[in-house]
Amino acid sequence: MTTPILWGAFAALVLGLLALDLGVFHRKSHEVKPKEAAVWVAIWVGLALLFAVGVGIVRGRHVALEFLTAYLIEESLSVDNIFVFLVIFSYFKVPAAYQHTVLFWGILSAIVMRGVMILMGIALLEFFHWLTYVFGGFLVLTAIKIVRAEEGGYDPEKNPILKLARKAFPITEGYVGAAFFVRGATGLRATPLLLVLATIEWADLVFAVDSIPAVLAVTRDPFIVYTSNVFAILGLRSIFFALSGVVGRLAYLRFGLGAVLAFVGIKMVIADFVHVSPLVSLAIVIGFLGVTVVLSVFAPPKEVVIAPPHE
Repeated sequence: MTTPILWGAFAALVLGLLALDLGVFHRKSHEVKPKEAAVWVAIWVGLALLFAVGVGIVRGRHVALEFLTAYLIEESLSVDNIFVFLVIFSYFKVPAAYQHTVLFWGILSAIVMRGVMILMGIALLEFFHWLTYVFGGFLVLTAIKIVRAEEGGYDPEKNPILKLARKAFPITEGYVGAAFFVRGATGLRATPLLLVLATIEWADLVFAVDSIPAVLAVTRDPFIVYTSNVFAILGLRSIFFALSGVVGRLAYLRFGLGAVLAFVGIKMVIADFVHVSPLVSLAIVIGFLGVTVVLSVFAPPKEVVIAPPHE
């Protein structure tokens, strides 16, 4: 059982990491190079692994394996976000120096939003058990959609939040540093960076609809579901900057992602009849992703199409 002390300790850890990130290491806006991003990827992954060790000590090996499986699923599905971030930044012509700032505030909002969605998802499954089969079927259909994805899957202009923001605020003609709002002679005005943030927030909400049910197929423990989500989200910015130039070359990765979603969807449907241990689940997820990454690197197709796995 998770005590309020563990929740409080985790909240303090996350707030401390975010304060260090924005207030110390990224106090000044700058372009994040792949080498710097790779170091941060190692740091965030290392922290997640240390947290898993702590969970194992406090809650036991079984729960620690559930955390690792949920974390790996969330992190792998974040590849979708990387494709969409690339499209959004290109569409709005966001200067490289401001991209980290946008992702920081976007991820901060996502931490709160996903917490609400996780609590709602767990409550629904507790009161309406039959929704387990609906979520499982939804994940299988999403897996098929990912595998069959074609180029041009995301269009920022269709984002309803973007349209709402344009109606709610007058927008400056260009970027004003890393500011989201500026005050001038005519009053408060939003900068295009606010539109970028709104578009990214909506995209994350859409992706959470896929990823949260996938983690709920692994565990219904609110602490494990939420912490795995948060650690995956915290590392997402660094993964974006580290892989944005090469992720399009992982041509077969969408098949691995599709296989992972199909597996957790089927696992959710048969959970009442067949038990799949956390260790087996972790091995299967690593296997699917590992095989498709290796194939993408060592046996790439003749033509590589850079396209987001799904909308």
